[in-house]
Amino acid sequence: MYTTSSVFLKTLAEANITHAFVNWGSDHPALLEDLERQRIEKGEAIPRIITCPNEMVALSCAQGYAQITGKPAAVFIHVDVGTQALGGAVHNVDRNRVPVLIYAGAAPFTFNGELPGSRNEFIFWLQDSLDQPNIVRQYMRMTAQINSGKNVNQVVMRALQTAQSDPPGPVYLWARREVMEEPLDESEFGDSSLNTRHWAPIDPATISPRTAANIAQALTYAKRPLIVTSYLGRRPDAVASLVELSERLSIPVYFSCPSSVSFPMEHPHFVGISYGMGENRWLREADVILVLDSDIPWIPVHNVPQSNARIFHIDIDVLKQNMGMFHIDAELVAKADCGLALKAIMEATDTNAIDKELITKRHQEIQTLHNDWIQGLVKAESSSLNSPIITLPLVTSTLRKLVPPKTLYLNEGISNYIPVWSHLRPSRVGSFFTSGASSLGWGLGAAIGAILGKAALPGTNENDFVALIVGDGSFLFGVPSSAYWIARRYDTPFLTVVLNNGGWRSPKLSMLGVHPTGMGSKAHSSHLSVTFGPESPDYSQIAVAAGGAWGRKITQPTEVEEALTEAIRVVREEKRCAVLDIVIEAL
Repeated sequence: MYTTSSVFLKTLAEANITHAFVNWGSDHPALLEDLERQRIEKGEAIPRIITCPNEMVALSCAQGYAQITGKPAAVFIHVDVGTQALGGAVHNVDRNRVPVLIYAGAAPFTFNGELPGSRNEFIFWLQDSLDQPNIVRQYMRMTAQINSGKNVNQVVMRALQTAQSDPPGPVYLWARREVMEEPLDESEFGDSSLNTRHWAPIDPATISPRTAANIAQALTYAKRPLIVTSYLGRRPDAVASLVELSERLSIPVYFSCPSSVSFPMEHPHFVGISYGMGENRWLREADVILVLDSDIPWIPVHNVPQSNARIFHIDIDVLKQNMGMFHIDAELVAKADCGLALKAIMEATDTNAIDKELITKRHQEIQTLHNDWIQGLVKAESSSLNSPIITLPLVTSTLRKLVPPKTLYLNEGISNYIPVWSHLRPSRVGSFFTSGASSLGWGLGAAIGAILGKAALPGTNENDFVALIVGDGSFLFGVPSSAYWIARRYDTPFLTVVLNNGGWRSPKLSMLGVHPTGMGSKAHSSHLSVTFGPESPDYSQIAVAAGGAWGRKITQPTEVEEALTEAIRVVREEKRCAVLDIVIEAL
């Protein structure tokens, strides 16, 4: 027998949705029934079902999958409570602009057995919320109710079209149980296929010739130009174009609150990274600034450009329409694909107007300062060898030395974001990601999703090893008991390096940012309720218990290299997760 659920799953498969990260509930009988029908009739069910004992981990898996492949996965969750349990991952997929299709069932609307799927359990009265999609609506690109099997294929394709159009992001579909149980005859099922080419995402837009010429002229005649970006790296071709423009005009490139490799950090024109704090001399001295795909190019209370600086902002989401407040003083803003825009700017550049002497001089200055930055990092790494405590430069430099060349790094170090970026210095596009947002707990699920993604879509990336660097607070938010069970069940081994400083450093830093000499500045961290002591968990053993991982706690600098070597061997040879709980300087 075919039902609305049959067409729903068939449409996902035809749209090349290969994976569904699932937390089943009482609203899903028709889906479970049709998946078994597929297995009996065809020997397999599509999409592949990944059972997730926690909804936030499921959505984090889908985010990691999308970050590595650029393609959406599906997440199936249970009525209002499952929707709520998606938690902070909803914020992450929205702010990081990754496409995901979320489907939730809903309580039946009949209770006398009038229709298949009518209420037959007590929980359906409790789970019948007044406006279920409103739980997540403000974070979604689209919410829609499935009302019939007759057009569920169109609803699904419209949702996927929306999720993948700029700015991409999550969509939320929901349906009452009776609707998903609606019987369909064989002809209706057979006629339900759609031409997916007719539901393609919106074609990316570029900037106008006039805008390209305006920006090209400003950059050509600038004395101290600067390019700032955060997430340009989601499209590799855009990074290649940025490198070409930077080299043509000797323009330094700066990362502000980055979420991906948007420019090779080993390139001599890469000049720095910031999450808004500290002095940014490049920004303060620039006379022309080009902002590309950035939510937070600077924080005004810490840094502002010169009052006469010319600022141009190009972004797939230039107005940040899902933010309550956003503004930079740009003379020109353009909603466009930055890869196409950069090509247009280069085409509009008058090569005869380029002051080659100025370009050469600027290149030499930038390269000198870049080399100084590198040498500072190398010095910190060398001095860490003699430190009595384990330092972050020691951990990251040792990790960089030991991991395979084609390693995918996931960084959820939070208060250690910048040193992790800096000491690992990724230069390969698609080799380094953060959550791109602020809800902690992304990394564990993202590692699983990334591994499944690269296996499902070979050729989409060159990563053959995954290393997650995570703070101890973020590790706990990631629901390790669920995440490592999933990793074991679905053969997705990865290395986890827990930077264990004994608690949450970021709240303390926030307090000091507002009250630098207040009473809290003199208090011990334990008094501020931001520590996990006096006896912190052994994080590695949580993973061992939950998913058969290899785990070890490290407290001495002399242990770091040997422990990392063994952990990498376990992941590569034994094909199971390895977790190092590395105790660094305490709060």
